[in-house]
Amino acid sequence: MTNTYLTHQKKAKTLTERQQKFLDCLLITNGDLKQAAKLAGYSNGSHYQVVKALKSEIIDFATDVLANSAPEAAFKLVEIMNTNKPMPQIQNKLQAAQAILDRVGVVKKERLDVNHNVTGGVFILPAKAIEKEVIEIEDEI
Repeated sequence: MTNTYLTHQKKAKTLTERQQKFLDCLLITNGDLKQAAKLAGYSNGSHYQVVKALKSEIIDFATDVLANSAPEAAFKLVEIMNTNKPMPQIQNKLQAAQAILDRVGVVKKERLDVNHNVTGGVFILPAKAIEKEVIEIEDEI
C-alpha cells in the first residue's frame, strides 16, 4: 500500500513500519486518526501518542491533500461562475473552494497602480543671511 500524498524522501526522520502504515491508513480512512491508528495495529486510545510523534508528517499529509484538491477547487470556482442553473449550497461550495486555493497559495493578487506626474521642477535656494543682519542691528542698539 503506497501513500500517494506523502513522500518521505524529503524527511530526515526515519519512520517505523507501523508509523508508515498509520500514514498510509490516513488516506484510506479519509483522515480519521483514530481509525488509521487502529488499522495500523496500535491499541485503542493510543492514537494521541501517534499523532504527537508524527505531528509534522500529518501536517505535511494535510498540505498534500489540499494541494491535490486545488485543481478541483479551481474548476468548481469556474463552474459556479459559468452556471445559470441554481446550485444547492452554492455559497458553501464557493467558500470551500476559495479556502482550499488560499491554503495552497493560489491567492488573488492585489495590484497597486502608482503614477506620479510632475509638472514643475525643484528649486534649491541659497541660505538666507538674516542672522548676520540681526546681530549687527542688535549691536547698534
